[in-house]
Order: sequence, then C-alpha cells, then structure tokens
Amino acid sequence: MIKFRKIVETGVALSTMLRICRLHVRTRLHLVPNIPIGLTCHHIPDEIQPRPNVGLPFPPFGGIKGGLFLILLCISACMEETRFKTEFRSKTPPGEPTNITWKPLYGGARFFYTLPEDEDLLTVNAEYTNERGDTYYFSSSFFKDSVDIYGLGNIKEYTVYLYGVNRAGLQSKKVPVSIVPLEPALTRVAKTVKVKAGFGSFLLNWENELEQAINVYVYFKFREQPTGAVRDIMSVFSSTRKTNRQFIKDILSAPADPVNINIRVEDRYGNITPLQSLGDIFLLPDFALDKSMMKIPEANDSTIILRNGARFNTGVPAMYGEYYEGRMNKLIDGIIDGGNNLNFFHTGGRGRTGFIKDGNVPWNIIIDMGDYYRLSRVNTVQRHENFSSGIDRGQYYRAENCGEFNLYVFDEETLEWELASKQRTPVPVGMSELQIVALGKAGDEAYFYPDDPQYTKPARWFRYECLKCFDNNYSSTNANCMSELTLYGIKAN
Repeated sequence: MIKFRKIVETGVALSTMLRICRLHVRTRLHLVPNIPIGLTCHHIPDEIQPRPNVGLPFPPFGGIKGGLFLILLCISACMEETRFKTEFRSKTPPGEPTNITWKPLYGGARFFYTLPEDEDLLTVNAEYTNERGDTYYFSSSFFKDSVDIYGLGNIKEYTVYLYGVNRAGLQSKKVPVSIVPLEPALTRVAKTVKVKAGFGSFLLNWENELEQAINVYVYFKFREQPTGAVRDIMSVFSSTRKTNRQFIKDILSAPADPVNINIRVEDRYGNITPLQSLGDIFLLPDFALDKSMMKIPEANDSTIILRNGARFNTGVPAMYGEYYEGRMNKLIDGIIDGGNNLNFFHTGGRGRTGFIKDGNVPWNIIIDMGDYYRLSRVNTVQRHENFSSGIDRGQYYRAENCGEFNLYVFDEETLEWELASKQRTPVPVGMSELQIVALGKAGDEAYFYPDDPQYTKPARWFRYECLKCFDNNYSSTNANCMSELTLYGIKAN
C-alpha cells in the first residue's frame, strides 16, 4: 500500500504521481493491457512505485502543501472505486428510469428522469423506430439525468423507449413515452431556399438557423447551347452553417431559354423532404471584356479622362506594383502565375502610392476599360509561388494575396467612385492541396452585387480596392500580389 505520509517525506515528482493516477483511471476503462481488472491505487506495479527524489525530471512536492495536493490527486482518481468496477458476471438487470418528463425539441425531444439506484448502472438509453423501419439509439451516462434524441422527420406522435443499461450489458424494462417533436431542421431549411438568376449561373440562398447537418439537393434542367441538347443535372450541397449561399456555374443556356429548378433537403437521419419546385429562371448574359483595350494608370496617378475628354482628379491614387519581379501590366496579360512563370505584380509593402511613408493597403487597381460597359462580375487569380511544382498550395488563400476588397465603378454624373460591394474571398476548408491549387488556378469570382445579381451603371473606369490579406483572419496588411484580373459585363448603350 502506498502511504501518503511516505510520499510527503520522500517527495514524488508530479509526473510520477500523475502516472499513477492515470493508470488507475485507464485501468477502470480497460485501456491498459496486461493489467488485472481489479487493480487499484493500492496495487501499483514496481516500475512506477514512488521513490526518493533522485534525478527526477520535475521539482519534488515536499512539505505539507505538496503532500495535501498529492493526496487530493489520488483521492480524485480513486474515489467511487466500486462505481467503476465492471461486473461481467452480474445477472441482475438494472432498474428503469422513473419520473420521466419531456420537452419537445426541433425534430426531437429531451427527456428528464430519476436514475435507478443500481451501483453498476452505466447508461440510460432512448430509442425509437422511424417510418422507414430504421431504429436510432441515444445514450446518456449515469452522471446525467437527461437524454436528447433527434432525427424525427415530422410533427406527429412518436413512441420513444427509455431504459437503463448496466456494466454487464443487461437492460432494464423499456418504458414507452409518447411525444410530439417540434418542426425538424430539414423542413425549416426547405422553406427558406431561394433562387436568383446570375450571369451564366444561378445562386441558391438558405437559412439553417439550428445549424444542423443537412444536404440540399438541386435538380435543374436546361437546353444547352450551341448543341440544343437538354441537360438534366443534380448537384448536392452539405452544410451546417447558419447562412448559406451556393452558385451553380457554367450553365450554357441561351438568355431566352428557361432553367427549371427543383430542390429537396435531407438530414443526417435519412429524412428527406418532397420535391419542391422553385420554378423557371432566365440567366443573365455577359462576356469577358477585351484586355487589349485596357490601360492601367501609372502609380500614384489619381486622374481619369471623362466622356467629354476632360481630365478629372478623383483623389484616389493608382497603386504601385513594380517591386522585385512584379509588373502591373502582368495583371491583364491573360497569363497566370505558376511554376517557373513568375507572372504577378508586387507592391513591396508600399502599394498605396509607391512611397514607403504611405504604407501598403489599401491599394487600388484602377483600369481604363477603353469603352463604356455595364459590369457584372470580376475574376481574380492569386499569386501562387515562385518556382512551385504546381501541386503544392503555395500562397493560395494566404500570405501576400488579397482576401478582403471593395469593388467600384466611376460615376460620371456624380463625379465619384460608386461602391458596388465589399467582399471577402472565402478560404477553402476541408480540401486537399491539389483541390486548393485547382481552385486557385481557376480564379475567384465576385459579383458586383452578390446579394441581387445585376449590372452596374455604365462606366469606363473600374476600381478594385484591396483592404486586407487573408492572414490572421483577414486582418493582415501584407497583401502585396495578384496575378490576373478579368472583367465581365455587357456593352453600355
């Protein structure tokens, strides 16, 4: 037997004492191989017996305070010893939970009860069988007096059975309880799904206020151009986010041809809503602007040319991007950065004007488009990495690239830069390096009006204002580079 007095007198390292206590707890949970089930704090293998303080890696616990601390450590690990013993030979089922009450949850219920008094009680379980014949089980340990269930797909009466389970795996008598849940998450989500036409695409918005795991199935049909073939496609989006927006892109339909859309919503328990029609939509046309017509002003030049030929000072300087191998004209040359091809601009930390005293962000890409257009969207490609293999992530969605930005066009009626939107490029989550590289090379698309896709007013001058880098949750000012920028829209009348 370990004598606490002896521990105090000789001094035992904290690491040794923690090892003793961990061994005790792990033994109770059957995590230590080749150790008898009945091992307690009174039976410690020789290799971890306390010994005098000789070469211990941590300072010893000596004196009254150290001894009291170690006593509390051992007591916390050794208390309720009989509660944790596994009685494989027990032949007596535990008692059932009593005094059961419940309250409805969204697609489920929470049950409250009085625990049976059996010392070998392990859990209180709840189970139900749904309309498809699938049975779901939920469990709560003897430390709690409640258990939650989920997965009920309708607002109707269900029977849920509660019962106790002991450490030998024996079950008590099952107690049936009739309940009616609140509306489940999947039907609440289905009611919020909205569709809007985009540019060669459409977007879906929905709210998932309960933030439960759901799948949204999107079925859409359209006549593909130029072949005229009818395409019938399904896409699936999974999410637990409260607010969601997904784009369905690259739909090659004519503006006069409708796209028919239906959706269904599924939860993790296999419940799925009936097919729900969102009707027909007509996509908005646009095209990529001719980059050979574009011009980028010199750094620190804040003037533009108006329709009447007059030069006007907007007060917003064009950015500097000629540091190191960076060049501003590479932004609109149709070539993206990657491998040995170093194709980007670089601000060198002085992007606002080119002078160190003026700092880096915000810097402004200002482009003379050469004619008047109504803009729809912009695609930007980030700097990848110098001499990269092409399969590693490099700098995509992090260091030196712009993550937060504003989009503007110049309004010649008010003689002001008109803000269309402020946006962040999302950092991809749960993707492999190769997937992120593919995403980065394709570029990041931003609508000028993402909440309600539409064209800007007619404009000749475009402005992209970089606010922050991706790093440190979009708070870093180290945004220095961009590889390519492409504008889309239609010709203004």
